[in-house]
Amino acid sequence: MSIKFRPIGDKILVKRIPAEEVTKGGIVLPDTAKEKPQEGKIVALGEGRLLENGKRHPFQVKKEDRVIFSSYAGSEIKMEGDEFLVISEEEILGVVE
Repeated sequence: MSIKFRPIGDKILVKRIPAEEVTKGGIVLPDTAKEKPQEGKIVALGEGRLLENGKRHPFQVKKEDRVIFSSYAGSEIKMEGDEFLVISEEEILGVVE
């Protein structure tokens, strides 16, 4: 994937991982019943949060990490037909290992 987008500061570009189409019980979910997934893969990172002393705080996550983020996190954007989310590191709840 060659997206030409560079997040600024403490922003992170995340590609949502698609929601399940079928429940564990085998029921197929229509698009209207699906919730937006709260899990994604990090595509790009900014430079980090700017501290008062002028230095950058390094990220705790890295490119390609699978992360869980809060429900209403970030801003949705579309590029080259794909949907992405631009979020702050503080909106990430954890890394899936």
